[in-house]
Amino acid sequence: MPAVRGDGMRGLAVFISDIRNCKSKEAEIKRINKELANIRSKFKGDKTLDGYQKKKYVCKLLFIFLLGHDIDFGHMEAVNLLSSNKYSEKQIGYLFISVLVNTNSELIKLIIQSIKNDLASRNPIHVNLALQCIANIGSREMAEAFGNDIPKLLVSGDTMDVVKQSAALCLLRLFRTSQEIIPGGEWTSRIIHLLNDQHMGVVTAATSLIDALVKKNPEEYKGCVSLAVSRLSRIVTASYTDLQDYTYYFVPAPWLSVKLLRLLQNYTPPAEDPGVRGRLNECLETILNKAQEAPKSKKVQHSNAKNAVLFEAISLIIHNDSEANLLVRACNQLGQFLSNRETNLRYLALESMCHLATSEFSHEAVKKHQEVVILSMKMEKDVSVRQQAVDLLYAMCDKSNAEEIVQEMLNYLETADYSIREEMVLKVAILAEKYATDYTWYVDVILNLIRIAGDYVSEEVWYRVIQIVINRDEVQGYAAKTVFEALQAPACHENMVKVGGYILGEFGNLIAGDQRSSPSVQFQLLHSKYHLCSPMTRALLLSTYIKFINLFPEIKTQIQDVFKQDSNLRSADAELQQRASEYLQLSVIASSDVLATVLEEMPAFPERESSILAVLKKKKPGRVPENEVKESKSPTPVATSNHNNDINASSTNQADLLGLSTPPTSQPHNASSTGVLLDVLGDIYSKPNNNVSAQNSSWVIDPKKFVCKNNGVLFENNLIQIGVKSEFRQNLGRLGLFYGNKTTTPLQTFVPTLLWGDDQAAKLSVQMKSVEPLLEAGAQIQQMINAECIDDYTDSPSISLSFVYNSVPQKITIKLPLTLNKFFEPTEMNGESFFARWKNLGNTNQQRSQKIFKASQAMDLQAARTKMLGFGMQLLDGIDPNPDNFVCAGIIHMRSQQVGCLLRLEPNKNAQMYRLTVRSSKESVSVEICELLADQF
Repeated sequence: MPAVRGDGMRGLAVFISDIRNCKSKEAEIKRINKELANIRSKFKGDKTLDGYQKKKYVCKLLFIFLLGHDIDFGHMEAVNLLSSNKYSEKQIGYLFISVLVNTNSELIKLIIQSIKNDLASRNPIHVNLALQCIANIGSREMAEAFGNDIPKLLVSGDTMDVVKQSAALCLLRLFRTSQEIIPGGEWTSRIIHLLNDQHMGVVTAATSLIDALVKKNPEEYKGCVSLAVSRLSRIVTASYTDLQDYTYYFVPAPWLSVKLLRLLQNYTPPAEDPGVRGRLNECLETILNKAQEAPKSKKVQHSNAKNAVLFEAISLIIHNDSEANLLVRACNQLGQFLSNRETNLRYLALESMCHLATSEFSHEAVKKHQEVVILSMKMEKDVSVRQQAVDLLYAMCDKSNAEEIVQEMLNYLETADYSIREEMVLKVAILAEKYATDYTWYVDVILNLIRIAGDYVSEEVWYRVIQIVINRDEVQGYAAKTVFEALQAPACHENMVKVGGYILGEFGNLIAGDQRSSPSVQFQLLHSKYHLCSPMTRALLLSTYIKFINLFPEIKTQIQDVFKQDSNLRSADAELQQRASEYLQLSVIASSDVLATVLEEMPAFPERESSILAVLKKKKPGRVPENEVKESKSPTPVATSNHNNDINASSTNQADLLGLSTPPTSQPHNASSTGVLLDVLGDIYSKPNNNVSAQNSSWVIDPKKFVCKNNGVLFENNLIQIGVKSEFRQNLGRLGLFYGNKTTTPLQTFVPTLLWGDDQAAKLSVQMKSVEPLLEAGAQIQQMINAECIDDYTDSPSISLSFVYNSVPQKITIKLPLTLNKFFEPTEMNGESFFARWKNLGNTNQQRSQKIFKASQAMDLQAARTKMLGFGMQLLDGIDPNPDNFVCAGIIHMRSQQVGCLLRLEPNKNAQMYRLTVRSSKESVSVEICELLADQF
């Protein structure tokens, strides 16, 4: 406490010296206790203590408190010091109050009254002390007590500049505690005009206050933009002699410049008026020009101040993202810093260039520095700078440089710091998938990732490579060959075993013709890794082995011997035990046809956002570009094999029978993104009255076009978009309804209601999960619906959706795409079997239904084929003598029974007519299937 000692309090100086000279903690405590006893006796017994003595003893108590000891007396004496007219005594009183007095203290009323007296004083020093005390305490009680006084002090013409400065900072402190303290209306303009004040200290303090106010209510304080630009212009065009009192190492008012630049970043665009915008751009150009000038001082303070303004200006340029010239100039300026001696400058340059890389105007300019950035990633001493270089390489990557950047990141990964390896793995995996033109390259990259950094490869990464290989026929053989070679390495990471086990189990037959990768060699190679793996990986390998029995019957005995081993059949792990016993029985009991059906090749995975990108967004919120990595469109049949279970079981946190859930994204909902919320679901269904206005209205939508497809947009107008994504397995179905609010206003009392009677529920059971009653502006919510087919039915359930938009009730009724054909299981048949069954079902009219009808649109056999495939039955090619005819077979699954169904559609191009014949083992099914399909043509 040198300032206090300089005030002449010799007793305090002696006490502090005694404390410092104590040789032990016990000696210090003893000395403090002695002093506390002395002070207590003085306060109790000596009624003639003058202001100086009170100040000295209060100062000692304050010093003891700062040493970590509790003080339970002396508060009243400190409050008495507040009424002193001497600055030093009042200062110590306020200091003690600020540090030691609790807002619940009985003395708080006395303190508030003393502060009010000082606020009304004509002595600016006393007013400042009061304001500093209020700001130090900053409680809600202080805000309520002085909420009316401080704004008046701030805008009054009589208030001295030094007091205005303190009032602005005090008001900012109280505003953070209680945002209601700032009055609106005419006060807004008066506070904004503080930016024009002649005193730079007032402007600096007011800028901090206005910045906080703008964040709460940007529209109300929009008038600050032109004043801030004007003030900034005066600063950046001034010489250091013009603002001598506020020049720091030849840089005019650097801290005020930084605050003004930050203030302008609250608006997009920061200036709508062309004149103001032009003036702002001139300021930014001037700042960039000054950065190129030779330094006026070699001292680090000069470069720090100069660069502080420069980096904030670049942040504003990036925020505006509209001036191509400024963005490119900023990029070039930052590029010069990449080779600077200062580590902090290199870090800040890399960080800012990450943002510039996402702009269409400056992306190419950033790419010019690729070699320097790669060098930074490899050679920097500071790990945080290396991490930033990795971030920049990720941001600047595009189709033209993807392979080079991915290779450089892979090379560095072998020696990279452990703290950044996991994130690098995610980024390499995302870039490889996003920019892969040849998916053999993608497979090579991921397998290299696993080889180099296997411990840091998360489950999402190897899930994703399997999903992509499954969905792309052209890469499956190459993937099998490559992973087979990778498994031959002496030290093979467990993640490589997982990928190898899965891919060889599906596509090992594609490389089995080579003696070097014969079925027996593949099995022995995988099984040599079995005992080194965790139970989860062993379980996956057992699934691979049962797949091998289907692919390679010649090694069936070897595999059965593995299933029979005690280490599997009597394993302590229940999953291993169950798989071994069930797979063994399946291999013994099932015929080759049943085995081939159960263990057929995996269907394609449903299209969804890359789960790797979702993980990276979670790790780096706000620092991952929002462009999503998606698979190209592919069929979406239901996954039923254990191999898919091995992947899907861990990829979602909640039960998901049909794999409909998609990983959550960190993309914020906003009005501009709502229009594409459901693009991934398919083409927009044509509907009446698409441009509806906000009025009391109701629509009834019957989506016949969903008879032959499962995904799409059910309904859309200018208020809401409703989409559906559905999948079915045997007699079970699950629908995901997506409600997207396209407006900038929340939809209130948002209630979807299921319309389905009890008598109908006896044939089709439908359960619907509830949703929140408020759909926020620009947001999307999902509602899950489960269905079970109990018996055949003719109608479909409906959803009645009611909500309130701008106080106007709205209602929409939509038929759900739950027609009977959704529960078809495709059935493969040869010609002989089909016509034998067809003839058998044609013996009685009760088992068939036929319709001859005119084509409702131009005949297109390819379009008709697409519809037949989407209807759910198996399209049997080459069976009918007429190649234009369509022949299908399928089984409708219900809880009570299974109904086999055959179908024949005969188009007559000359007459533009169709003949549709449906035969099944149940008349009502034949009639309903015939009606459903006839409506599609």
